[in-house]
Amino acid sequence: MTLDPRTHAYRDDLAAESLRGLVGAMRFVTGEPRQVCVPKAGVHGAPDETARIDTETIFGETVTVYDECDGWSWGQLAGDGYVGYVRSDQLREPADAPTHRVCVPATLVYSAADLKSQPAMPIYMNSLVAVTAIEGDYGKLPDGRYIMLRHLTCLSQVASDPVAIMRQFVHVPYLWGGKTHAGLDCSGLVQTAWQACGLACPRDSDMMEAFLGAPLPSTSLGGLRCGDLIFWDGHVAVMIDGENLIHANGHHMAVAVEPAADAVSRIAQSFGEVTGIRRP
Repeated sequence: MTLDPRTHAYRDDLAAESLRGLVGAMRFVTGEPRQVCVPKAGVHGAPDETARIDTETIFGETVTVYDECDGWSWGQLAGDGYVGYVRSDQLREPADAPTHRVCVPATLVYSAADLKSQPAMPIYMNSLVAVTAIEGDYGKLPDGRYIMLRHLTCLSQVASDPVAIMRQFVHVPYLWGGKTHAGLDCSGLVQTAWQACGLACPRDSDMMEAFLGAPLPSTSLGGLRCGDLIFWDGHVAVMIDGENLIHANGHHMAVAVEPAADAVSRIAQSFGEVTGIRRP
C-alpha cells in the first residue's frame, strides 16, 4: 500500500502507531498533543527555517507531535491531517478546551478589555480560543487576554456560504503555503472558506480534485454556477456566478475576481488546460 506522506505520519526511522502494519519504520509512537500558541506557524517540509512551507497551522489548533529534535517538532495537524515540521517554540502543552472559533478574516487579542490596550496580537479565521468569562464586548481568555466577542462564533455555529467567505479575502496577498488573511495560496483560500462553513476539506488542490463534490462531465465553462470548483494541475479556483471566478494566484499575487474565460486562457499558456470541474 502506498500512503501519501503529506497526510500520513511516517519516515524511515519513525511512524505513527496507527500506521503499524501499513508502513515500515524502525519504531512506532503514539505521539503527544500540542497546541499552537502563535497566530500562525509554518509547517515545513524539513526541520529548517529556510525549508519550503507546505501549509500553516493556526492559533489553537492541535498538533500531534511524534518527534522533537533541535528545536523542531515533527507532527500532524488535527484540522486536515497534514504532516510536517513546526518550530517547537510555537507549540505548547494543551490548555483549556476551545469554546469558540474566529469567524472573521482577522481579529486582535488584547492585553485588556479595551480596544486601546497594548500589545495587541492578530489571530485569524478558524483559530480556536477558550472563552472563560465575558466582560462587556470582550471574551476573556485563560491567559488573561481579551478578544472581541462579535468576532467569534460558538464551535457549533458555522457559516453557510463558502463563496461569501472567499470574497472577504479579495486583495489579500498571495503566499505559497499560506492560509490566513496575512497571505494565502489557492488551496489555502478554498480550505479556509470550506472549514469556516464546517465542511471537511483537504489542503492541496490535487486532494481537493479527488475529494470535493462530484465531477462534471465536461471541462467547458458553459453552464457553470456559483460554488463550482475549477482545477488545473496545481491550481484551483471557485466560480462566484456563471461567468466569474475567485482565486488566490501568482499572476495578480493576490486573491482576485476575474472572468473565468480570461483566467482559463491565461493559465493555459503557462500551466496547461483545465483538468476538471467539480460541483459541491
